[in-house]
Amino acid sequence: MKSELIQRLTNTFESAAYTADDVEFWYARDLQVLLGYAKWDNFVQVIEKAKTASKNSGQDVEDHFADVGKMVDIGSGTRREVPDMMLTRYACYLIAQNGDPKKDQIAFAMSYFAVQTRKQEILERRISIQERMQAREKLTQSERELSGVIYERGVDEHGFARIRSKGDKALFGYATHEMKDKLRVPQGRALADFLPTITIKAKDFAAEITRFSVKRDDLKGKQRITQEHVKSNEGVRKVLVDRGIKPEALPPEEDAKKLKRQVEKDDKPMLKGIKKLPQKNGSGEKK
Repeated sequence: MKSELIQRLTNTFESAAYTADDVEFWYARDLQVLLGYAKWDNFVQVIEKAKTASKNSGQDVEDHFADVGKMVDIGSGTRREVPDMMLTRYACYLIAQNGDPKKDQIAFAMSYFAVQTRKQEILERRISIQERMQAREKLTQSERELSGVIYERGVDEHGFARIRSKGDKALFGYATHEMKDKLRVPQGRALADFLPTITIKAKDFAAEITRFSVKRDDLKGKQRITQEHVKSNEGVRKVLVDRGIKPEALPPEEDAKKLKRQVEKDDKPMLKGIKKLPQKNGSGEKK
């Protein structure tokens, strides 16, 4: 995510914040717009998931989600009250965690509401880590789905591993084990855990293309599916190289699993000394 977008979103989210009794909060109707949800009903579903997460973490839902009313214009000078909600920073964090991660606003909000500082560099690093973690999880899902599809067509787990290695050879110019040696990946660890985000997404895209082609053309057998996967990776490599990106030349990134543990550890302090909403106080001042 670009620095300019992060700065713009930071300013937007901060301008929407209120305070009451020294507690920072946001209104759900405002947050709905900030997070890119067009329909209130769809956003309420995300809020309900967040409430469940709050309860499961041992927090009282009422301390972080407070129902209030909001007057809105409905035309011709007429106003009516609609349901709204006051949300603590922690509530907003849980909502972002349960939102659509493909939205830029959600990707930003997951970091913005997790960290207790507004420093640009900290937000940028957190968002960068979040994007890489999501890309890694998406690749795992895509490869699992591809494995299931080709298993139905006569290829076992070992056959899938060989197909994937042939795909890596087409993408990187090196087979999987060769790329692991090149990047000094620890024994027993997955190559993708040490790849940069763009290469993880490249592998994911190639896997998606192969799965689509195998199903569309009803391909069967290890040889035919291998050819298709090699073709998919060759196509993705061409796109990268044409843009001056040689995937095999990119340096390794920090261990994705280590980063995930670090993010989870960093999030835990949110539960310590967390501020709660004032009791049934619907008024607030702009920060």
